[in-house]
Amino acid sequence: MNTQNSTNDLTQRPPRSPRVRLGGYVLLPRILDKGRASIAGKLGEYRYGAKTMDRHFFNFVGLDPEALTKELAKGGSDLEMLTWIQANAKHQRQPWEIGAWSEYHLHRAPDSDHETLTHFADAVKKFNPLREDLNTWFDLLDLDDYCTFGGKA
Repeated sequence: MNTQNSTNDLTQRPPRSPRVRLGGYVLLPRILDKGRASIAGKLGEYRYGAKTMDRHFFNFVGLDPEALTKELAKGGSDLEMLTWIQANAKHQRQPWEIGAWSEYHLHRAPDSDHETLTHFADAVKKFNPLREDLNTWFDLLDLDDYCTFGGKA
């Protein structure tokens, strides 16, 4: 795969939704998109790696983001990357564990502490203060992606 192609240009389009799964993992296709865009120098406003929401995936499987980046640079497909992750993960997870982890993240809402709730509410207000249907981090990410590339909240 050519890492310079337009599908890796996150200045022109968003990465895949965090809800999209690969190997049962939510977030993984989005992480692959961001990693490829980072390699291509086309990450735009997105962030990739251990200090982002990506950390949840990296911690769960026990992988270093830099190791994944090195493997992505070889140009492998999504399936090849999944195979590599399964072979190199420190934490070998069973399908039921992956499913439970993914379901948790699909429904993960902001923590109940004041700082996190305020951050989430402020982020929603940035798009539309009247929106009451945004309850999870994935809801917010999807709306952010949509609005960043011209959609209206």
